[in-house]
Amino acid sequence: MMHVKRGMTASVAKTVVESDIVQFAYASGDHNPVHLDEDYAKTTRFGKRIAHGMLSASFISTVLGTRLPGPGTIYLEQTLKFSRPVFIGDTITASATVTRVNRKTNRAWLKTVCTNSQGKPVVTGRALVMMENLPEAA
Repeated sequence: MMHVKRGMTASVAKTVVESDIVQFAYASGDHNPVHLDEDYAKTTRFGKRIAHGMLSASFISTVLGTRLPGPGTIYLEQTLKFSRPVFIGDTITASATVTRVNRKTNRAWLKTVCTNSQGKPVVTGRALVMMENLPEAA
């Protein structure tokens, strides 16, 4: 595992496609028609289908488990605030920035944010993770 320190940041980008929404509905059991039924979604304030909020939030897990802190990272806590809808075709960029590290407990706190194709936040929050084999500070 890399030497994690305050201020480090990493991100991943993913374009949300139809199959992501259908597969997330299947995996989660959330078959809310605002996600799956175009006719129903047209009657909502959004005017069209939206992605599950937790689908966008799950991209934060991708950052934490693959980039920063990286493989072996275990989620302990996550706060989430959903501020904008995500539509099919939106590219979501999930980012995490280390705000604090405790080397004794192998814990890190990170500011998390997902932004849409226009750079506007759709999900914000904070994460607490446990890291394996954290190297000692140099």
